[in-house]
Amino acid sequence: MSQQAKAITSPLPGVFYRRPSPDEPPFVEEGQSVQEGDVIGLVEVMKNFYEITAEESGVVLRFLVEDASIIDAGQTVAELKGEE
Repeated sequence: MSQQAKAITSPLPGVFYRRPSPDEPPFVEEGQSVQEGDVIGLVEVMKNFYEITAEESGVVLRFLVEDASIIDAGQTVAELKGEE
């Protein structure tokens, strides 16, 4: 992770999804600007879905996990470059 990038992490272990449903576009794409609180993905835990949000405004540099991947609590799912 670059020095300027901030980690967006999962609050829970489960399955990470970049889109709200299989037939919809991703919440955000790499290189896209987001505002604090914007949803960047979901984590599914026992058929319940929890939002993963940007903790500050900036640009999503890259996703570090693939859609529908199993992730751990605290795992970095994306890198965000904050606004300067």
